[in-house]
Amino acid sequence: MLPEYYEFICPVKILSGLKALSNLPYELTLLGAKRPLIVTDKGVVRAGLLKLVMEAFSESDIEPGIVFDETPPDSGSAVVNKVAKLFKDNKCDSFVAVGGGSVIDTAKCANMIVVEGTNDLMKFQGVDRLEKDMKPFVVIPTTAGTGSEVTSAAVIYDEASHTKMAFTSSKLFPKAAILDPRMTMTMPAKISAATGMDALTHAAEAYYCLAKNPVSDGFAIAAIRLIFENLLTTVKEPKNKEARLAMLNASLLAGAAFSNSLVGVVHGIAHATGGVARVPHGVANSILLPFGMENNFKKVGPIIGELAPFMGMPPTGKPMKDAENAVAAVRKLGKQLKDASGLPTKLSEAGVTKEQLPEIAKAAINDGSCTINPEEITYEVALDILKKAF
Repeated sequence: MLPEYYEFICPVKILSGLKALSNLPYELTLLGAKRPLIVTDKGVVRAGLLKLVMEAFSESDIEPGIVFDETPPDSGSAVVNKVAKLFKDNKCDSFVAVGGGSVIDTAKCANMIVVEGTNDLMKFQGVDRLEKDMKPFVVIPTTAGTGSEVTSAAVIYDEASHTKMAFTSSKLFPKAAILDPRMTMTMPAKISAATGMDALTHAAEAYYCLAKNPVSDGFAIAAIRLIFENLLTTVKEPKNKEARLAMLNASLLAGAAFSNSLVGVVHGIAHATGGVARVPHGVANSILLPFGMENNFKKVGPIIGELAPFMGMPPTGKPMKDAENAVAAVRKLGKQLKDASGLPTKLSEAGVTKEQLPEIAKAAINDGSCTINPEEITYEVALDILKKAF
């Protein structure tokens, strides 16, 4: 059934392929950029990936103004303000993010601070609070999970409140996303697993939550198929270029899907788990996904069941049985990834304590993601899901 009304936007130019990175200078030139600020992290530098980016500039007249490589795993407002100051002090004209979700979100928010002429991120928390267009912005993902290279959202940790702040605006879309499998081949197995399950959660929740639409459905289904066909391979065979490129595309497809149809209770609780217990977002999503799917059986069980064939489970002709099979497929993949990489399947294995569950539940029900979930999420419901996942 079609929704009465929907919108879908993905204005990002996508460049995908083994040598896609070589197009970076040309893309910046098309955007009128000559002096980019490169935002990355120490892990990217240690893996030799920044070197590949700098080599791409070697035969061009573009010279990076400065490289910021101190992005932490859960970046905060202080880091964002530091990057924005470096941008201005070094007379940069564009941003290039080389990294995972934290790096990309840091670049998005620093861009926001620069063009809006402020250092107070809180002014822009929420939806469509930005008034000015962003500086030219290109993303080169080094993980295959967040999909931030094609989303209109950013999440930044607020040190004062110990919560994650969400920003959403059509102005936050990057201008281009470069998917080059060389940039993900150094990912450790556990990070490959966690980021892949992050992408799966984006796609699954985009497909069955309340703002779904036929365009996002197509993106979500394509992502889910690619993830089930390739994620375990990337964990077991990290240098498999075809599987790595497939997962980069899956992450992007899932990102485009959820950027338009949004996500639900899994993300709501995962955000809270990250804020309270500092559990990495992909790990939290991976643990919570099957429980979030089961939470929605009553309202959208048959829709969840439609995903089973794309997860390798033949349709049974019985919608609720298919829904159960879809959850079973997710749990099976989680178990395989745990065996291959050590990815946790329980919150207790990820460092969450039983005493933290009430605080996480309280934070989760105030997360905007829960408003799109088919089932109403109360404190009691959130706490029940957390106890089951513990």
